[in-house]
Amino acid sequence: MGDTPLSWLIEPSSSLLMVIDLQEKLIPHIHESDHVVERAVRMIRAAKILGMPVVVTEQYPRGLGPTVAPVLEVIPDVKMEKTTFGCLGTPAIRTAVVSPGIQTVVLVGIEAHVCVLQTALQALGEGLGVHVVRDAVGSRTIADAEAGLARMSQAGAVITTSEMTILELVGDAKRPEFRQVLPLVK
Repeated sequence: MGDTPLSWLIEPSSSLLMVIDLQEKLIPHIHESDHVVERAVRMIRAAKILGMPVVVTEQYPRGLGPTVAPVLEVIPDVKMEKTTFGCLGTPAIRTAVVSPGIQTVVLVGIEAHVCVLQTALQALGEGLGVHVVRDAVGSRTIADAEAGLARMSQAGAVITTSEMTILELVGDAKRPEFRQVLPLVK
């Protein structure tokens, strides 16, 4: 990320979407889980339209179950297993994320104060820009989610929303993909 205001805007060509641990046995315990999943799916759909790579992680799926059906419906075969809370602590995931051309990581998933937080801190430590999509992350309690978001923000992550992120990635109503993403933000 440069020092001029235009360089603060994220671009799909240099960004990656991470979908963290939206799994069957975890989701029922997450505050406003239906909303979190719906907004994460919105982000996946936008990323696919804009040609962004998407990494989907699963925390110990044998114990916590597979990724939830709404996510699998839009991106079925891109799951990466992990046992580390911070996604970049798993070498295969780190290699997928810390790669040439990727400058910004956009994070959605659960839990905001554990896996999302630790992934954000790891990505910042790698020199990547981090955008955390507030309406597409969650925790079991509001207090935990708020604490996680505050800590990420203090560390330098950008806290945003799905609509803000999608329209920032599109950048121009004349862009061909604008008409395709428009239904996602209406």
